[in-house]
Amino acid sequence: MTPLKISKSPVEIGLTNFEMKGSAIQFQQRHMEEVASIYQDQEAVKKFPSQTVVYTVQSWQPVTDGTGGGLFFGTSSIMPGKVGREYFMTKGHFHAQSDRAEFYWGVQGKGVLILMDRDRNTWGEEVYPGSLHYIGKDIAHRLANTGGETLVVGACWPSDAGHDYEEIAVNGFSARLIEIDGHPVFVSE
Repeated sequence: MTPLKISKSPVEIGLTNFEMKGSAIQFQQRHMEEVASIYQDQEAVKKFPSQTVVYTVQSWQPVTDGTGGGLFFGTSSIMPGKVGREYFMTKGHFHAQSDRAEFYWGVQGKGVLILMDRDRNTWGEEVYPGSLHYIGKDIAHRLANTGGETLVVGACWPSDAGHDYEEIAVNGFSARLIEIDGHPVFVSE
């Protein structure tokens, strides 16, 4: 009888900080110069060095991008800070395959998951350690850090979902999340 092989997973994840380790991990940083256009107050943007890190993304993509039936896993870490009265946030996107859903869950910090449907109705869900968020089909999504520490959010999405950043880059969300009297508040565009 030939013994079966037991191998170690190619990826590990820290259960307290959600830092991913392994040769298969992809890592991206988004700097202020890459996300400057998403903020309304362009004078406030100019006060930041262009290489200021706004957020990072780690992902494990065990199958080729676009493969049906597969899953990707990742974490987003949004730094604390504000541009004017708007919180540091991700670019936001729809899925290229618009009927694909996604899960987010809060790991560290506090923030808001900003959601918008195709009719441009915008709403938000509080993100905090242990919160779980289902992002259905045809829903644009973006994360904003409303706290004083790094916001870390886990994600799992279909490997064929793709990302449509262009629609948000051109049209934005229909409301902005700003700080008023120390609290996050949506203001319609």
